[in-house]
Amino acid sequence: MTSSLLRVARATVADAATAAALFDAYRQFYAQPADLATARAFIGERLARGDSWIALAWQGDAAVGLCQCYPLFSSTAPRPGPAPLLNDLYVVPEARGSGAAQALMQAAEAHARATGCVAMELSTARSNTRAQALYTSQGWVRDEVFFVYGKTLAS
Repeated sequence: MTSSLLRVARATVADAATAAALFDAYRQFYAQPADLATARAFIGERLARGDSWIALAWQGDAAVGLCQCYPLFSSTAPRPGPAPLLNDLYVVPEARGSGAAQALMQAAEAHARATGCVAMELSTARSNTRAQALYTSQGWVRDEVFFVYGKTLAS
């Protein structure tokens, strides 16, 4: 992207198709098959219900990045508000290095602070070293104490 004008705005229901395209690209980055219909349904539902916070980064008229946070509560670290899980952060390849990822992260942090949150969390693939360097540069600290486990349940 050649445009130097970068802006970040919270996504609305009217932005669902744009956000869904970026979300689908994000999922493909993590080796998921392209599925724009599912991405549209998922993002549309999140925006309609307001159960996640989604921001888009724009360069001119082009949406170049997406950030999505979900509220996360902890039984062992009760807080005044949820600790948002910055679950999805994606910038299109041609806009990487433009500051879009940093701007999206800063917008997510500002939103979390404005809503009374005192902490945030995120996770990334071990192989995603470029993202890890970004997170460290933004003041995030990697957890060296806890392991994260997952389990796929049969449908």
